[in-house]
Order: sequence, then structure tokens, then C-alpha cells
Amino acid sequence: MNIKPLADRVLVVPIPAEEKTVNGIIIPDSAKEKPLRGTVRAVGQGTKDEEMVLKEGDVVLYGKYAGTEIELEGEKVLIMRQSDVLAVIG
Repeated sequence: MNIKPLADRVLVVPIPAEEKTVNGIIIPDSAKEKPLRGTVRAVGQGTKDEEMVLKEGDVVLYGKYAGTEIELEGEKVLIMRQSDVLAVIG
């Protein structure tokens, strides 16, 4: 399915959190935090007031409650505003 976010929104695929701690302890699913990193898959065209600085392929950090989670072709993704993104990694 081809999806194109509107205005200043971006489509982000979350990067799963680590399965183990540094000491090798396996973290159960019930104790895992929501991922806070993801890869930008699609970018809207922006608005007349806000130019899009994110691009497809960027790895980003976002807040714990950022965006709206949807399922797209069996994969959970987030649609969020560009302003919900805290930083670009790399």
C-alpha cells in the first residue's frame, strides 16, 4: 500500500527496543517501554508556514506519547507531526 502523509506529518516505523539489558537479563514484553526511535518512511509536503526538514530514511527520536499508531500491511507504524520529532540521529 502506498501512503503519503499530508501537510507537516511524517510516517515513522518504530525501531524495537532491546530484548536484553546490558547484563544479559531478558526483558519480558509486559515490562518493555514503547520504542522512542524510528525510521522515517514517508514525509508530507509541509505547509506554507513550515518547511519539511525531515526526509525518508532519517532515524529520529520522538516522545513517548507522540503520534498516532496505525497498522499498515501488518506492521505497526506512527503518523506524527514533524514538530513531535525531537532529534535526527546521525
